[in-house]
Amino acid sequence: MNYEETLDYLYNQMPEYQRIGERAYKVGLDNSLALDRIFGHPHRRYKTIHVAGTNGKGSTSHLLAAILQESGYKVGLYTSPHLTDFRERIRVNGEMIEKSFVVDFTERYREEFEPVMPSFFELTMEMAFLWFAKQKVDIAVIETGLGGRLDSTNIITPVLSIITNIGLDHMKFLGDTLPQIAAEKAGIIKPGVPVVIGEKGNQEVERVFRNRAASVQAPIRFAEEEISDLSAVSKGSRWIFHTREYPSLICELGGFAQQKNARTLLTAVALLQKGGLSIPRNAVYRGFSQVITLTGLRGRWQQLQEKPKIICDIAHNAHGLGDVMEQLKSEQYNQLHMVFGMANDKDTGSVLSLLPKEARYYFTRASVPRALDEQMLQEQAAAVGLKGERFGSVTEAVVAAVKNADENDLIFIGGSSFVVADALPLFN
Repeated sequence: MNYEETLDYLYNQMPEYQRIGERAYKVGLDNSLALDRIFGHPHRRYKTIHVAGTNGKGSTSHLLAAILQESGYKVGLYTSPHLTDFRERIRVNGEMIEKSFVVDFTERYREEFEPVMPSFFELTMEMAFLWFAKQKVDIAVIETGLGGRLDSTNIITPVLSIITNIGLDHMKFLGDTLPQIAAEKAGIIKPGVPVVIGEKGNQEVERVFRNRAASVQAPIRFAEEEISDLSAVSKGSRWIFHTREYPSLICELGGFAQQKNARTLLTAVALLQKGGLSIPRNAVYRGFSQVITLTGLRGRWQQLQEKPKIICDIAHNAHGLGDVMEQLKSEQYNQLHMVFGMANDKDTGSVLSLLPKEARYYFTRASVPRALDEQMLQEQAAAVGLKGERFGSVTEAVVAAVKNADENDLIFIGGSSFVVADALPLFN
């Protein structure tokens, strides 16, 4: 098989949750443990850091990888979903996994892993672990896929666990209350392993984290308490953060949520330093200021064009889109155009209630089976006072928005990572 044929095989034989949803989701760690035995437990050959949370775990993972890379370590980074290239999921020092390894891995081990009947995520996770071992990384940052306790990645024993925040998402699998979801995410907290909590949430959520940490004797730190002096100034598409220890810390990512992520990162860095990792101050500054260059991160309040200004963001639930909508209010424009689509398993009601009524909408459907039908989205949006046209593809919606927008207007593209993924190639 060549590379394209290999990807077709992986997508068709082991359906991807991000693309088709519930039918691809497998509960439990049995498959992951079985695969790990087949490949000789590769993740035990290097240190790992485990990152979970409802939102912000991707940005946090990339920022941490950038800081560690600038500290002189060889760093693996495993994240999901990808936007335009499968290999975005698996990187070493910012470089994507080689196509030849993807092909060789699949062909060489196919007879061994097929009887396990792994999911796409389970198999590609093990591919990442083996690639990191082959590349002899010093440390790997591993982002969970969905949840924590039963997430495929929860077979690792990290040197640090991070939980960014808790919001209502994936409720069919994780529970329909914040404490229930927190309990699932808290499942990554391991005996004796320090854990950073980015946002406390309400008292019930905080209690879940404290109780779990106490039960396994894991040192716990809440970023809001540890970094209480952070202030932020917006500078174009970037932030300048200030703390006593890190004054004038420039962040290449411009989203409102990065203020919360910064507290989480600085708390994590302090714990890693305490645990014996050498992370110089200048590595923290360079990691924050060059995270996109160093890791290839995209889709987080990313500006795609100047006139008219076009912004995209992969936020896809009410918890994440709340920050994005607040940031839109701070922008200056004559007319706001919203190219918007969602996945069919999201809480559309809570999301649509957040969207600005004065915007002109271009309701659309991304090119994945899991995308919500654009007519259904348009009808649900109309019920809460959002008006616009519908388009059968993201390309058509973007083209129409650009055609209708004046140079002083603003176009926002989002609602789903799949919508952003379909839009990005139009601006490369």
